Amino acid sequence: MNLLEVAGGKPIKLWTQGVPVEDEARQQLINTAKMPFIFKHLAVMPDVHLGKGSTIGSVIPTLGAIIPAAVGVDIGCGMIAACTSLVAADLPDNLHRLRSAIEQAVPHGKTFGRHDQGAWDKVPAQADHAWKDLAGRFKAITGKYPQLEKTNNRQHLGTLGGGNHFIEVCLDESDRVWFMLHSGSRGVGNAIGNLFIELAQADMRQHIANLPDKDLAYFKEGSRHFNDYVEAVEWAQDFARQNRALMMHAVIAAARQVLGKPFEANLEAVNCHHNYVQREHHFGQDILVTRKGAVSAQKGQLGIIPGSMGAKSFIVRGLGNEESFCSCSHGAGRTMSRTRAKKQFTLEDQVRATAHVECRKDKDVIDEIPMAYKDIDAVMQAQRELVEVVHTLRQVVCVKG
Repeated sequence: MNLLEVAGGKPIKLWTQGVPVEDEARQQLINTAKMPFIFKHLAVMPDVHLGKGSTIGSVIPTLGAIIPAAVGVDIGCGMIAACTSLVAADLPDNLHRLRSAIEQAVPHGKTFGRHDQGAWDKVPAQADHAWKDLAGRFKAITGKYPQLEKTNNRQHLGTLGGGNHFIEVCLDESDRVWFMLHSGSRGVGNAIGNLFIELAQADMRQHIANLPDKDLAYFKEGSRHFNDYVEAVEWAQDFARQNRALMMHAVIAAARQVLGKPFEANLEAVNCHHNYVQREHHFGQDILVTRKGAVSAQKGQLGIIPGSMGAKSFIVRGLGNEESFCSCSHGAGRTMSRTRAKKQFTLEDQVRATAHVECRKDKDVIDEIPMAYKDIDAVMQAQRELVEVVHTLRQVVCVKG
């Protein structure tokens, strides 16, 4: 762990030994550390990189205030993984049919990202039932903020989305089959995030010029929108957790149909957020902890750290390192923007890098090429004080949003 002292701000503790930290990201960290309500220090994970207002890969502890842009707009984004009784030998030599079945079972991507589009012409019964659990609280939120009613909230429940969201079939070190996926609160979470970022900036209009970055605008505890934001974020996080669970059920059902053989799947799966905020107790104080691209790693707690498409992923157990506010990285972390990746790499590069994975191999996923991300082995080495590896997973099928 490295320590960066910040003049006029709190210290920054970085678990980044052996991995690069871009200059722009370092400046964002310094800007955040100077906010007056930061508690004790910032904790920086090895996958840290430039984000909106605050870096992705940050753990931001606060007293009496919350920064909506630090939580971000993919509220509750995270991972779920389930171990099965299948082994590699149970999978067919050609995995294309399995990938196609998963793609048909879970709405994904920009074109077919809702239940009422294309092959998914209605909300399935499981998603409808899950929505009933969420609907009452959502009605209370939209009673105050009616613009959120227009989102694809119900239609997005049980859908993957696009960008770096994915579904994978993996094998662990014992050749057991795992299903794993990455997604969040979809359109409704995005709308909640953007709405409250705008409200924070509007509330601070007179003071925003004094902030290091307008995206560090915040709500003070007790202010007009603070409690509403906390409630909306908690709801979006619950939506995201339900969303992942529904997709996992659909993936398992699709695999059972294709493989034509019974198998068990651990539905008490690892299901963890990595873009979220919650109240926690650290260093004798009740505080708010915002993890912007970071996972809770309380002692004994299981988490998921995925690599890039074509790289390894890890099921980990937290070591409860208090200096990190009991956190670890949420992935490998990008080393370059999507735009730069598309300019720098070719389709041939993408095909070579993912030769061992049944996945899309077209120009629209070049920005997810493994070389656009940090070396996951270096990332794991840098956080050996934060987590221990329980399982190492290698992908054999990847469905991209």
